[in-house]
Amino acid sequence: MSASSTVRADEGPAYGQELEGFEYPWPVQHYEFVSQGARRRMAYMDVKPWTPNARVAVLLHGKNYVAATWQTTITALSEAGYRVIAPDQIGFGKSTKPTHYQYTFQQLAGNTHGLLGSLGIDRATIVAHSTGGMIGVRYALMYPDSVDRLALVDPIGLEDWKAKGVPWQSVDAMFQKELQTTADGIREYERTTYYAGTWQPAYERWVQMLAGLYRGPGRELYAWNAALTSDMIYTQPVLYEFGDLRMPVLLVVGDKDTTAFGKDVAPPEVRAKIGNYATLGKEAARRIPHVHLVEFADLGHSPQIQAPEVFHKVLLDWLRT
Repeated sequence: MSASSTVRADEGPAYGQELEGFEYPWPVQHYEFVSQGARRRMAYMDVKPWTPNARVAVLLHGKNYVAATWQTTITALSEAGYRVIAPDQIGFGKSTKPTHYQYTFQQLAGNTHGLLGSLGIDRATIVAHSTGGMIGVRYALMYPDSVDRLALVDPIGLEDWKAKGVPWQSVDAMFQKELQTTADGIREYERTTYYAGTWQPAYERWVQMLAGLYRGPGRELYAWNAALTSDMIYTQPVLYEFGDLRMPVLLVVGDKDTTAFGKDVAPPEVRAKIGNYATLGKEAARRIPHVHLVEFADLGHSPQIQAPEVFHKVLLDWLRT
């Protein structure tokens, strides 16, 4: 791993490689374990319920987000009686950024299962967003007896991008691209894709959280891990196993979501046919045996942030059934 140390001009906060300096809404704890020959630290929040219902919800974040992004959802679930566990996956947020790591969805699911085991949790509801959706599906396939229910919130991986013609990119090429990341680029991508062309001042916190990692002293290490996880996303589709999910599944999609891995490097004819969540949600629902599909006509990739009241009503109503 090597790159120029030149940092692009981009004003704003700079955070440490484990997101030092960025505050989470609840105390952060660490699960320490050995993985792939080295000690790792997996950060997580463990939020107590207001009035316990003896159930646990585990929240899995997306690639450009962290556990803290779930703040309003954690509040809604804890008010509803759930103990909530919200981890940062290895390579993200306040968790270890390895120099070398073989990223697989199985590995990340296994890490999460180890964390829950360390807390004495043997069964939980999984709520998973974006890339976390691919981890959540893999977790549910690997540990079906440990999953009460699986809620997928605009998960990526509803299509196989390489099979549709998105060209392969080397990890080195993706690393160089990651190093060009700026707050302006993050903001524009999130405005168009995550929030369906809209913008609210509250969204800026998550732009600066991510941009701050690229401004900080661990920018190259974070960019390297981001490239490795991008390779995992491209090469390890999960949709072919949707039919093996045995638990009740909630699939929530914003019809204005256009997320598609590699869209920026795909030829025009491929770009035109990927990332269409208005179609992908229905296609995925036909593959999943015990699914409840909810489509939001005017929302993008992050309904839990763009319209939290609407999203949480859907989630909580489903959990009560």
